[in-house]
Amino acid sequence: MNEIDLDKRVELAVDLFKQGYNCSQSVVGAFADMYGFSREQALKMAASFGGGIGRMRQTCGAACGLFMIAGLETGCTDPKNRMAKGANYELVQQLAAEFKRQNGSIICGELLGLKKESPVVATPEERTASYYAKRPCVKMVETAAKIWVEYYEKMKK
Repeated sequence: MNEIDLDKRVELAVDLFKQGYNCSQSVVGAFADMYGFSREQALKMAASFGGGIGRMRQTCGAACGLFMIAGLETGCTDPKNRMAKGANYELVQQLAAEFKRQNGSIICGELLGLKKESPVVATPEERTASYYAKRPCVKMVETAAKIWVEYYEKMKK
């Protein structure tokens, strides 16, 4: 593991979000070096998952980042290994359940309190004080990073 303390990675994820990276990039960017990825690679890999996947308000980008990290940890590279695939999917389901337990949903639009008929807009809002005040995204990033730290610490014991 890299020299960065696991708790510092939670802070790093939040800091990345506050720098302007999307929720998914922030989570993946905070942990990717543990799996041999550069920060730049991680940011590119996770870029499309912000805003509930391409700002479509589907699965929360912070949760998607958490699931990407799970894939780096337990993902299967043998297409015929059904047991390994199943183990990874089981982990993702457990992580999703914990994220949902802590936040009430894994759906971006629900977390943001948007109405079902809200229009999908590709361009993100400017990050201002009012943006951060009305959005739970920082909390979602922090929650996803903490869930991974808890899982990782338990797994490594």
